[in-house]
Amino acid sequence: MLESHCCRVQLQLKLKDHRFSTGNLHLPAHPLAALLHPSMLRHMLRPAVMHLHNTTAASAHAAWSPRVQQRCTAAAPTGGSEPNTASSSKSSSGKASSSALQPQAAVPSQAAAAAAAPQPPPKPRQAFSFCRMCGGPVELALPEGDTLWRHQCTRCGYIDYQNPRLVVGCIVQHEGRILLCRRGIEPQRGLWTVPAGYLECGESTAAGAARETWEEAGAHVEIDAPYCTWDIPGISQVYVLFRGRLAAPYTFAAREPESLEAALFEPEAIPWDQLAFSSVSIALRSYIADLASGTFRVHHGAIQKRPGSGPNEAGSFTLEDHIQMPTTLPSH
Repeated sequence: MLESHCCRVQLQLKLKDHRFSTGNLHLPAHPLAALLHPSMLRHMLRPAVMHLHNTTAASAHAAWSPRVQQRCTAAAPTGGSEPNTASSSKSSSGKASSSALQPQAAVPSQAAAAAAAPQPPPKPRQAFSFCRMCGGPVELALPEGDTLWRHQCTRCGYIDYQNPRLVVGCIVQHEGRILLCRRGIEPQRGLWTVPAGYLECGESTAAGAARETWEEAGAHVEIDAPYCTWDIPGISQVYVLFRGRLAAPYTFAAREPESLEAALFEPEAIPWDQLAFSSVSIALRSYIADLASGTFRVHHGAIQKRPGSGPNEAGSFTLEDHIQMPTTLPSH
């Protein structure tokens, strides 16, 4: 519409199925307004119309119907949290606050949070019931910051850590033959093994190997070098065996009750089907292979055992991650 003293433009906008009137846009009167062509007038009014369009769209969003707001609030996850009533309140000017347009933050439920939390490992069998510090009752617990079950005293709080046991021994040779002992105690009583046993507190692994050789075979030994280290995770043990030679006076004899018999065996005469432990069987096979090659190696590996199998049950164990490091020491 064109008037001599004032131009009025009325716009209609359609947004979200709601119609909002922009009202009247009053333009200052101009003497030449009546002489302008309508297309030129629209070109002159375009900036003002665009400003009015933007202002009207913002007001339309702010005045979004309460019914639509209720649908948005109902669609948000509850999770025990209160609805954001402040976002739907009106300002002092009477207009709806623009915070009503903010999306509702997803609040995870307690079940989802529990599922996402790290799960503790399976609870093991309790090894003992009383504290060795105060004699109080012991229970399996997960101490703060720990990831494994521990034996913890309910009275004094002492945590009794259970760690792998270290077994040390020696492959003793004399004039090309290998010293073996027939076990006199369980487990595996009556079967053959190299002199070996648990390391004692306060001694080195080499000293422990020499002590076990004396206690089981009645022999003095000269330790030459480390030979093999076998990890056995299934029974929480680590075997450390050395190479050694029979020392003066070059005698040996079974010492009861540890051993029933001690003897020197030619490599080809070793009673493979009567060996007590898988660790000894693997070590002796490696030793004989090194003898044949003329160079001893240092071996390391992990013996994986089938759950529930015997100490040297055929086909129940494998050697994994086997490392063989050649040495410059001559074979004797």
